[in-house]
Amino acid sequence: MSGIVHIFEPNPLACGQAVIAMAAGADVNDVIALVGTERETALSDMRAAFMHYGFSLSAERKEAKAVGELPEFALLSLETPRCWHWSLYACGRVYDPEHGVLDDFPESKRKYYWEIRKI
Repeated sequence: MSGIVHIFEPNPLACGQAVIAMAAGADVNDVIALVGTERETALSDMRAAFMHYGFSLSAERKEAKAVGELPEFALLSLETPRCWHWSLYACGRVYDPEHGVLDDFPESKRKYYWEIRKI
């Protein structure tokens, strides 16, 4: 997956919507309307929105210690100092809706992921 355009979250609770928008190449406001909230999103919300845009998530959550363990395209769930946080990994870069485009995870204790696949 290439050509990801970074999107900052429109508010501190809309990281999931920004991640979906980046992955799908969609407008973040359209994603907010789709999921029905501009606040926190659950994994079920993320799965449904990804399906809407033609993607599926792997069934099981896996833990990663380093970005080198990640598949080419993945949804990240990160335990940051402030909260649990959604982020996106694509082609060696972390597209974080709060911190920008990174070469590594933002500061986080635990790092989980689901592989994203085009349907």
